[in-house]
Amino acid sequence: MSDVLACDAEVDASGLDCPLPLLKAKLELNRLSPGAVLKVVATDAGSQRDFRTFAKLAGHELLQEQADNGVYTYWLRKA
Repeated sequence: MSDVLACDAEVDASGLDCPLPLLKAKLELNRLSPGAVLKVVATDAGSQRDFRTFAKLAGHELLQEQADNGVYTYWLRKA
């Protein structure tokens, strides 16, 4: 999975524990226009479950997620 998606904004939540990566992502998504893509980088393993659930509940599209040596990257398209 080396294909990296283009993004309109990026949040670096490395070193933060849940729920902070998700909160930072939500704040950034609030600023973006519908259809915009947000890239989030996190190091909390719990963020995988959180981002999947959040995308489903909030109606955003989780375009892609990557896990690489404890670094989790998500691309979300704003609803």
